[in-house]
Amino acid sequence: MNNASARETSLLSPERFDRMINAASVATFIAPGKASLLAFEQRNDYDGTHFKWFCSRYDRFLYVDRVVVDSEHRGMGHGRTLYIDLFARAKKLGHEYIVCEVNVEPPNPGSDRFHFAQGFREVGRAVIDNGAKSVHYLLLRQ
Repeated sequence: MNNASARETSLLSPERFDRMINAASVATFIAPGKASLLAFEQRNDYDGTHFKWFCSRYDRFLYVDRVVVDSEHRGMGHGRTLYIDLFARAKKLGHEYIVCEVNVEPPNPGSDRFHFAQGFREVGRAVIDNGAKSVHYLLLRQ
């Protein structure tokens, strides 16, 4: 499911995905294979470039590395369900900030609409992969 959405996220080997699940503070799934979400606290052992961007700017946060909804199950509220659960978990973990990045190039207008509707706002941008990709960094203050 993740690799089917690699344009919006990134390709992962099964081994890398397993390591990420084990390191994440939040790893939630809607089975069977409908949707998933991985999120990391600033203290987690994770080497993601965008995660490190937030680490260099914020002391405490919950970083959504990826939320993926299977193409056959989009528009059914699974992303919203995962985020409602994420918001509750963030409060229990004591996080005021929830952060993520969304592609600007190639564009991901569905993700932008979703995140802005949840109350996220842009706090930065980055160009990566020798200019082939750009992202904006988003933050939600709970």
